[in-house]
Amino acid sequence: MSYLKKIKEPTLLLNEEICRNNIRQMAEKAKWNECIFRPHFKTHVSLEIGQWFKEVGVKKITVSSLSMAEYFSDDWKDITVAFPINILEIERINRLANKIQLNVLIESQEVCQFLDLQLTSKVRAYIKIDAGNKRTGISIDSISRIENLVQKIDQSEQIELFGFLCHAGESYSAKGKNEILLIHNDYQNRLSKFKAYFTKDYPDLILSIGDTPTCSRAEDFTWADEVRPGNFVFYDVMQWIIGSNSLNQIAVAMACPIVAKHKERNQLVIYGGAIHFARDSRMHPFLDKNIYGLAVELTEKGWKPTKHVNYFTRMSQEHGVLQVSDEFFDQFKVGDLIGILPIHSCMTSNLMKKYLTVEGNWIQRM
Repeated sequence: MSYLKKIKEPTLLLNEEICRNNIRQMAEKAKWNECIFRPHFKTHVSLEIGQWFKEVGVKKITVSSLSMAEYFSDDWKDITVAFPINILEIERINRLANKIQLNVLIESQEVCQFLDLQLTSKVRAYIKIDAGNKRTGISIDSISRIENLVQKIDQSEQIELFGFLCHAGESYSAKGKNEILLIHNDYQNRLSKFKAYFTKDYPDLILSIGDTPTCSRAEDFTWADEVRPGNFVFYDVMQWIIGSNSLNQIAVAMACPIVAKHKERNQLVIYGGAIHFARDSRMHPFLDKNIYGLAVELTEKGWKPTKHVNYFTRMSQEHGVLQVSDEFFDQFKVGDLIGILPIHSCMTSNLMKKYLTVEGNWIQRM
């Protein structure tokens, strides 16, 4: 039976072939650069999809919360939580540290002191460095502050100083491949000097970097020790707008029933709104309009792009409104299914909680 026959309400589709190809390509790039490939699992958050990474040799992963680390802890024994450590979860930290190699982020002496007193098992720590993203971390220019924290962690009996972790979040504001590469080159210049300064006295410290745009478009990562991209497993329309990927690399699409048609304004109304997609939007590079996704035509083997740009223009809690061409409007009737490539696959998959592959199999996630 076609997977389409299983769909009665908004359903997140997964093209396994595209997904596995995205994983393989990123793993090969890390291997070529002789970098540790520690992919971020926050996009898919699925034990089954995690096994696809094992098939290309991945042994270490990144997550965004301690609860996510627990979810994966039976299958993965070396996990980095790439989020400032929440000391209120000390019981969970100790539980995990006793079970796996747990790696945490520290950016203050206060947290270091707390952990040194409260940990019952050893952990490894990265110092979170802000090289321009200005979300969190110690500024790369605050050398004395970083030195003090390095010394504090180095003196700890429960915390092993592991290295520095950085995220080039500016790449998510890039407008095309050239801007992505400029950001990558800037990070390379500054972080290479930064690492060299500290490895004179601490030669074993590693530098961990990772964001999907630069990891997708740049080729040289030999200056880093570890890469942690995450969204690349599925990609999405936001990454396409940035310049990270092509549309045919997007591995997920939402299948939504059409519930109404309005010819006077060439709009299709779908069952699919903010509770399915979240409210992420981006400016389309050619339309000069803010969109929530792009419409695609569903097929027996997945989906295919449309001749004209047909886009998700408006949403409320359950409703979605698609602005479409005359030709596309006439293809559909109420009760048909239509596909939407989401703006942000991480948020969409988190809301939907499971995937239906185009082969007709269900895959659960956390």
